[in-house]
Amino acid sequence: MPQQIPCLWFDGQAEEAAKLYTSVFPNSSIGQVTRYGPDMPPPMKEGDVLTVDFTLDGQAYTALNGGPQFPFSEAVSFQIPCADQEESDHYWYGLMADGGEESQCGWLKDRFGVSWQVYPAELIALTSDPDPGRAQRATQAMLQMRRIDIAEIRRAADTVGA
Repeated sequence: MPQQIPCLWFDGQAEEAAKLYTSVFPNSSIGQVTRYGPDMPPPMKEGDVLTVDFTLDGQAYTALNGGPQFPFSEAVSFQIPCADQEESDHYWYGLMADGGEESQCGWLKDRFGVSWQVYPAELIALTSDPDPGRAQRATQAMLQMRRIDIAEIRRAADTVGA
């Protein structure tokens, strides 16, 4: 299968977004930056950034400054299953920086409106535990959270009668 490269549509913040993302994700970099040429329709003007190619830990992306017509929504999000709480918090707070917005169950929107799901990978094991009571207790604890606290979910899962 050919490589898939997500293209994210921004309203003038493509380069700023690429800089944030490459500062948060390890082994990341900004590649080619293209600019609008002459005779562009407003609000674009010659020299403005058109696209930014960047990679996040080996995954290629393109950020496009296309204008205000297509804002981001929660209908599309990027999942970041993390090794542990420390790694999860790194991404959570990095993507929340300078105006991000918390949602629930590990979801957030960064300051550009892009939705992310950030959680320790253990969350999936806890909420799908073969013991239905344990899985239900873990799920109920998760549903009360914004930023995932895996220790608290583990405690809830292990507390019978909770």
